[in-house]
Amino acid sequence: MVEKAIFAAGCFWGVQTTFDKINGVIETKVGYTGGDIENPTYEQVCSKTTGHAEAIEITYDPDKVSYDELLDMFWRSHDPTTVNRQGPDIGTQYRSAIFFTTKEQETIAKKSKEEHQKIIHKPIVTEIASASTFYEAEEYHQKYLEKRGRASCHI
Repeated sequence: MVEKAIFAAGCFWGVQTTFDKINGVIETKVGYTGGDIENPTYEQVCSKTTGHAEAIEITYDPDKVSYDELLDMFWRSHDPTTVNRQGPDIGTQYRSAIFFTTKEQETIAKKSKEEHQKIIHKPIVTEIASASTFYEAEEYHQKYLEKRGRASCHI
């Protein structure tokens, strides 16, 4: 049996590359979620008018990797203390968010946030919200860095 996790942690290209490396992750897709417009395009999301975040949908085998372990990578892979910003990327689409798909995920995510707040010395601003529709991004965004032979967004 597989499960899904949905995270937003800045530019989805780098986030996808990070989670693709984890044993137990079966598939990742980049896309948009958390906003008001159905089937948004990249250009619409970048206009900062849709409410959507650039996000990643992770399909994983919970017998090989736990939701807790995915959350640990989520916290380590970005700065959860900056509002609507990751590095040079600024806008609501780059916000830090965990979109839970079950009550159990909600409970685990809230506990994980509390635990990480004890070791992160600035207030964590990560949103924890019920998952809404995940709209898969355009094909050219899928595995973007991998297709270009790059390991990260930074050269």
